[in-house]
Amino acid sequence: MTARELRYTVVIPTVLRPSLDVLLRALAGTDGPQPSEIIVVVDLPDRTGSQVSGGAGSVDSGGPPVRWLSSGGHGPAAARNRGWLASHDPWVAFLDDDVVVSRDWARRLAEDLAGLGPEAAASYARIEVPAPIGRRPTDDERRTLALRNAQFITADAAVRRSALMAVGGFDERFPHAYREDADLALRLMSAGFTLHTGSRVTTHPIGRARALASLRAQTGNADNALMRRRHGPDWRRTAGESGGRLGRHMFTTFCAGLAAAAAVSGRRRVAATASAAWLASTVRFALVRVAPGPRTVREVLEMSVSSILVPPAAVAHRIRGEIAVSRAGTAIRSPVLAVLFDRDDTIIHDVPYLSDFRKVEPVPGAAEVLSRLRATGVLVGVVSNQSGVAHGRITAGELREVNDEVERRLGPFDTWQICVHSGRAGCACRKPMPGLIFRAAADLGVPVERCVVIGDTEADVEAARTAGAVGILVPTARTLPAEVHRAHSHGRLAPDLATAVALAGLGRGRTADS
Repeated sequence: MTARELRYTVVIPTVLRPSLDVLLRALAGTDGPQPSEIIVVVDLPDRTGSQVSGGAGSVDSGGPPVRWLSSGGHGPAAARNRGWLASHDPWVAFLDDDVVVSRDWARRLAEDLAGLGPEAAASYARIEVPAPIGRRPTDDERRTLALRNAQFITADAAVRRSALMAVGGFDERFPHAYREDADLALRLMSAGFTLHTGSRVTTHPIGRARALASLRAQTGNADNALMRRRHGPDWRRTAGESGGRLGRHMFTTFCAGLAAAAAVSGRRRVAATASAAWLASTVRFALVRVAPGPRTVREVLEMSVSSILVPPAAVAHRIRGEIAVSRAGTAIRSPVLAVLFDRDDTIIHDVPYLSDFRKVEPVPGAAEVLSRLRATGVLVGVVSNQSGVAHGRITAGELREVNDEVERRLGPFDTWQICVHSGRAGCACRKPMPGLIFRAAADLGVPVERCVVIGDTEADVEAARTAGAVGILVPTARTLPAEVHRAHSHGRLAPDLATAVALAGLGRGRTADS
């Protein structure tokens, strides 16, 4: 691929900060290949597409078209997933809404991507953070300045869409702008992809000062619990992260707890020793933070107070994270990427051994459901048993004609997986065996656990379950009552296709857990 051939979409998750307008104007003025479109995903609760689309009028840049979407306030990971799924280009360039791109950003991006082979999943910009002029940076500002040396951050990251498909996108279990980018990078590398740093430079200004920002930042310790359990104890080194302070915070918190317990029980010597250890550890922590800063009265006061509060907060959030991981495991929460439909009595009315394409008749609502799925970037496929070929009731040519008519009436499908064997053949593809589901996922390039299978018999649901996908039963008059009862008891029963899609977490801004 040459720079001129580059096709990409820009995705910007936002909470509608004023800096968004600045970024959109800068993108419109960059030299080089322009994106097909810019997708802005508003990550605020109770914002529908119609409510956020009015923001498009705030920027009349004359640049690429801007499309406004909403992710419902579920965090930046969910917002990025919403954006890249709605894109159609081979590359997705993620930008934070508070960065500033240079005049040559598009040209540099094209150069960065032009030389990458198919094994390359992502290109990251070098992040420049301007330091304060005439004074030392505060503790809060130093956290932003650390982005200069950070790897794999999505403040400016171009990711191959097929690679996002292959690993399931961002994990929405990370609710804040913290660790979701490192987690994605580690999963991409585990899948065999390579990651690269490009030549483009993007500026990340230091935001306004926030009181006790370091205390609020401790919520990230809960995310660290998931990172350790999923990627192992060396995840920081693999992700290019420096070591954390959790061990020292645990010691400080232990000393405080021991001092309090000893004082209550009347053990004065133990209480005095533990109190001295707590005080020494707290003072040391405060001095380490104050020394490189501006040392103003306000900064010293805030560092003194937060140095008392941060250690127990860090430990509490880590415990919360460990409990959450113990309960939920390390499964990824990311969007459904593909919906696989049975054919007969699911998307078209059943005609036994259908050989005449003129008898194809879609079920009510099928066309609308498929159209909505395609519009949101979800892949659609068909997984169908057609033993009539093995029994000689229909020919392979007649089967192709019928399937072509299905596509003519309902639109194109991204994969067709058909088992033509008889029930006695003992093949691995005839449902309820999982072979068709595995083949469809492989053909689409998505993890099988990110697939949903919708059909009218228990064989469809069982094939999905065995493969590791989600199966949903949409019964008809021919579905056995026992199958309906079992599907109902497992919460995987829907009266129609639209309800089945909603049950899978599609169409309502939700995702499904694997």
